Amino acid sequence: MARKNYSEEFRRQAVDLYESTPGATVRGIAEDLGIVRGTLRHWLEVYGTGKKTAADGTLTSSPLQATPSKSSQSGPADETPEQKIARLEAENAALRAETTKLTTEREILQRAAKYFGRGDALVSRFQFVADNSATSRPGWTVKRLCELVEIERSSYYAWKAGAPARAERAAADAALVERIRKVHEADNTQGAPRITADLNDGAPPEQRVNHKRVARVMRAAGICGYVKKRRVRTTIPEPSGQKVPDLLKRDFTAPAPNQRYVGDITYLPIADGTNLYLATVIDCYSRRLAGWAIADHMRTELVEDALKAAAATRGSLAGAIFHSDHGSVYCSKDYAKLCAKLGVTQSMGAVGSSADNALAESFNAALKREVLQDERTWSDELACRRQVFKWLTRYNTRRRHSWCRYLSPIAYETGHAATLQPAA
Repeated sequence: MARKNYSEEFRRQAVDLYESTPGATVRGIAEDLGIVRGTLRHWLEVYGTGKKTAADGTLTSSPLQATPSKSSQSGPADETPEQKIARLEAENAALRAETTKLTTEREILQRAAKYFGRGDALVSRFQFVADNSATSRPGWTVKRLCELVEIERSSYYAWKAGAPARAERAAADAALVERIRKVHEADNTQGAPRITADLNDGAPPEQRVNHKRVARVMRAAGICGYVKKRRVRTTIPEPSGQKVPDLLKRDFTAPAPNQRYVGDITYLPIADGTNLYLATVIDCYSRRLAGWAIADHMRTELVEDALKAAAATRGSLAGAIFHSDHGSVYCSKDYAKLCAKLGVTQSMGAVGSSADNALAESFNAALKREVLQDERTWSDELACRRQVFKWLTRYNTRRRHSWCRYLSPIAYETGHAATLQPAA
């Protein structure tokens, strides 16, 4: 059964996906999400910002804007031919000036984009203005550059005035890096606190350093003490929980949709060392992702939200089986109450056996492999949420699945429904 009611969060994510995807079209995004174009256009009117990302990565006005009426473009009805020619020449000159202005702004922003990929976005903007304001190109004034990269001229001039002091600090930090490297090379297990103590041991007062400065310089230079990598655990057994039998016995098939589901929690690593967590509810018949939830925690609410989303998608889960591992959230009393309320029978594999939930594990692996590809982490939380949302919705509507005879899961279910129709 196709999903008719969409949550406000889903609508906002769909609008954000359209506005943030370079060169995206309403038709393409609507097909990815499995909705009609008119629905997405309505959401854009309600939740849209009026901006979208062009194919070159720049922000532009949304093309879904009303065009000026014909009457507003015409002049007075009683104007003479000479007046009309003068008016049109003035309008033409204004349009040429506007075109020149927009072309210049586009050139400036294209060059500025190379600076914005650096570490400190604000400093990069200041540096861009400093590097380009000295050119003799018309229109590339400090005032114009500051306006386009959205900084105050007073802030830029204050930053420029502080250049000598920054250069002095940079030289002092470079000297400190060399002192730190000597200590670290002698014992690479030492972190900032121990290296600070080593540097200050017997040093005169003028050479003593603060541990916060040492930590900052070490981060910038990529120096750190050895830390044993910890494996992220998303399955935390709950020994005191209820005993639930394995009703699937590694048989991840179903005769029809909405009868058997599997689910799991997987971590989504962020570059800053934190994680987001994704909970899934997957139909064994079509491999359709009936429900999911993303959060920055692994509390019971995460898996509850995923199951509620599946219930909203299907209309009802009464009589269905949901299979998972023995994670503490799946063994919790609150989750058992929700399953009972929705008419869902719980099933769990053996403790410590990933093969007993292989379908969910395979889904998680495919997600990370296809979204991250050669990367190990997502750059930040927003990028992670956007990319995962796009992949999850496209997985259901466009991605061809070998299990589904290389149809998408929704198309596979549609074919199943067609076979149940009585012959005419």
